[in-house]
Amino acid sequence: MTDTQSQSQSQSQPVPAAAKAPINPALAPTPSARKDTLLYLDGVSRSFDGFKAINELSFVLAMGEMRAIIGPNGAGKTTMMDIITGKTRPDKGDVFFMGDIDLTKHDEPTIAQMGIGRKFQKPTVFETQTVADNLLLSLKGERRGIPALFYRDNRKDRRTIDGILDKIRLGHRRDELAAYLSHGQKQWLEIGMLLAQDPKLLLVDEPVAGMTDAETEETARLLREIAVDHSVVVVEHDMGFVRDLGVKVTCLHEGHVLSEGSLDHVSSDPQVVEVYLGR
Repeated sequence: MTDTQSQSQSQSQPVPAAAKAPINPALAPTPSARKDTLLYLDGVSRSFDGFKAINELSFVLAMGEMRAIIGPNGAGKTTMMDIITGKTRPDKGDVFFMGDIDLTKHDEPTIAQMGIGRKFQKPTVFETQTVADNLLLSLKGERRGIPALFYRDNRKDRRTIDGILDKIRLGHRRDELAAYLSHGQKQWLEIGMLLAQDPKLLLVDEPVAGMTDAETEETARLLREIAVDHSVVVVEHDMGFVRDLGVKVTCLHEGHVLSEGSLDHVSSDPQVVEVYLGR
């Protein structure tokens, strides 16, 4: 056999399984890899007028996990949440919830009913309603329009509202109008309104923006308590607050993951320092 024939035969042989590069099961696009995840994004991209807001983004959130997302403005944080909640469709890539629910096939209301709640940076509460009524209007189930005319107060709903009021530190303000709450308290009320919908996943965008130092510290405690029973994704720029959360951190840049790990690991990454923390 000539050297040429030997080389040709070698190239045609399949590579032994042991010689193949190992596949990371957390990123492999298979149902078995997704079964223990709550949220799974793989190879997700989205462009707007030629600008890639999301670029081959892969992100995995485990059941019961709280994750902090950091990154400079324009890193793709908001677009990522828009895609998860069905507000924006990706150009390509996989987006799965609870293992086998393809979120790209559902609209915003349906995704919300599935158990994904989103809090935007600016609190949006019903200021002319009491704190307790804000929660009542948000309880899982139809509370607006004609169904609300036939709603009857019941012990189960009262217990749920009382529990949420205690959790969000507003039990003593239950009968006051939401308009009279401080900015931080309105943020807590809106988080409570999300909890009233009984979500499996909460997406919380810059919850401590505009808060006092005391409110910021209390919000970190609140989210840690919520994370005992829910999965939470927190987008935030306040590194002190992120440290208080004590969770895994993902830094986005130009639409993809730049660094991931503990806050100490991410904040010491030279790339993160260059594009974000060093500014």
